[in-house]
Amino acid sequence: MKLCRYGKAGYEKPGVIDGEGRLRDLSKVIDNIGPEELSPRQLKTLSRLKPETLPLVNSSPRFGVPYVGIGKFVAIGLNYSDHAKEAGLPLPAEPIVFMKATTCINGPNDDIIQPRNSTKLDWEIELGVVIGSAARYVSEQDALNYVTGYCIVNDVSERSFQMATTQWDKGKGFDTAGPIGPWLVTTDEVPDPQSLALTLDLNGTRMQTGSSSTMIFSVAALVSYISQYMTLMPGDVITTGTPPGVGMARKPRVFLKPGDEIRATISGLGEQRFKVVAEN
Repeated sequence: MKLCRYGKAGYEKPGVIDGEGRLRDLSKVIDNIGPEELSPRQLKTLSRLKPETLPLVNSSPRFGVPYVGIGKFVAIGLNYSDHAKEAGLPLPAEPIVFMKATTCINGPNDDIIQPRNSTKLDWEIELGVVIGSAARYVSEQDALNYVTGYCIVNDVSERSFQMATTQWDKGKGFDTAGPIGPWLVTTDEVPDPQSLALTLDLNGTRMQTGSSSTMIFSVAALVSYISQYMTLMPGDVITTGTPPGVGMARKPRVFLKPGDEIRATISGLGEQRFKVVAEN
């Protein structure tokens, strides 16, 4: 299933994308899409639905974040071998874990607001992993059983903020720095999360082309690793690192400015399209 939420910010309705890519209204079936709806039991019930029997949404509404109730926004740095190479950095011996503030979460096509004093705003398309069942000390072999689905995340980064100290939080967690969506695609439609193609275009020019096959630590390895140190709860999202092509690594460097437009895609997970605007 491709689950989503659509409508005016703060008033989104639950929806599902049918087999022909059309938006269907789920609001007569469930009130919202949150951790409870993403549990294995509830997903099994939803999977019995036939999307073509649901009301068709004929307009082209705004997509919001595809579900609510994100308790933790866990991020992984330097997790693609080809990205590490472009950055001139050694492969990490274990995952580099940091947190993005939940207040940075943004709709997939909503504007990115460049913060005050920002000079090095950058992009990072990433595969998002959504947890469906509480995970603590899980093995790598069992880890994917705790995943409910996948989505596109953009780990928008302000490099001058990020590199000012040893902690990345302020450069990764400013408001609007975490677009998620447009859909949450359940695991039955993503049999192998390590075979997904990722692309990102800036103003129509291809900047990032990559594959989740070049991850240093797989999705299963990451879920298992993180669960050794914190309990992953239903609704938590893990964003798993970016392939090569970020602005900071280009020669000459390229950074985002107001008016720039981003298009980001992951195979089977849809696309994000957003614009950069200045802080008022």
